[in-house]
Amino acid sequence: QQEKEDLQGKLKLREHLSHTAGKSNAIPSPSKNPDLEIKQLQCKLKSSNNEITKQSATIKSLKKEVQEKEERIRALHAKISRLERDLNMKRHLVEDLRSRLKANQENEKTSNETLESLERKVKALAEDCSNKKTSIDSLKQRLNVATKEKSQYEQMYHKAKDELEKKELKLTSLESKMIETECAMTELETTASQQLHGLAKQSGHALETLQKKLLLTNDKIEEFMTFVKALTRELQHSVQELRTKIKQAKKMGEVRARKKSLSQESVQLAASILNVSTTDLEEILEVEDDEETAKAKMEFEKDKEWLQYIQKLIEAQFPFASYLMDAILEKLNEKKKLVEEYNSLMKCT
Repeated sequence: QQEKEDLQGKLKLREHLSHTAGKSNAIPSPSKNPDLEIKQLQCKLKSSNNEITKQSATIKSLKKEVQEKEERIRALHAKISRLERDLNMKRHLVEDLRSRLKANQENEKTSNETLESLERKVKALAEDCSNKKTSIDSLKQRLNVATKEKSQYEQMYHKAKDELEKKELKLTSLESKMIETECAMTELETTASQQLHGLAKQSGHALETLQKKLLLTNDKIEEFMTFVKALTRELQHSVQELRTKIKQAKKMGEVRARKKSLSQESVQLAASILNVSTTDLEEILEVEDDEETAKAKMEFEKDKEWLQYIQKLIEAQFPFASYLMDAILEKLNEKKKLVEEYNSLMKCT
């Protein structure tokens, strides 16, 4: 608005200047200075005209923006009024629904109470009916059972009568047979006693032969046990001997390697320094390694465990032959490997 007022003032000035310029054009110029002033004023007028056109364009655009914003504000006001109406309507609806809910809840409570009372009555009636039905069914069953029992007893009475007559006949026949069997029994007892004496003698002889066979089998088992124990010990002993031989062969190889590396003069010089013989010096050089001793201990423990395992197998229940065979074969394979190792060492040496 301020810019507008400034432009209006400038326009008025321009009009005033144009009027003054017209008057000055009518009056003859007494000198050159007024012409220059007029030119300057014209230039200023042009610049002001340009500014006015620019300002008018900006004013028009601002007016358009203001109009658009006013239209938006109106639309927003309309929306707000609609939303307020909707809100009021919704509030009224919520209040109505709440009042209806309360009424429905009260109705539901009353209906639930009546329903519960009716259910109780129905349950009581159903229980009474079921009790009466069960009592009627039990009475019917009793009646049926009583009638069946009556018919069964009548049948049994008739059967018993018939059976009694038959048994009386059988008794008479059995009494006669009993007399005959008693006579036969006495004869059988005499023959059986004679046969029993003969059988007792035969069984005594058979028992004696069986006892002898048992003793023989026990002796054989003991011999087999001693054979297995001796075999395992021999195997273990031969394996240990092979291990010691392998160790000795390895030591011999090491000693020879050392002898090759050390000259005879150096050995004698070392012996003279230590004040010992050459053989003692060789023994000093042949000190066992800690790893070898540990390995030997481990092998000894394994052999011990193997012997214990075989002892357990022998003492165990049948069958144990396959397990015993596997254990002995394992040791034989170990011995075979040791023999091969020893042969290869001997060839090398």
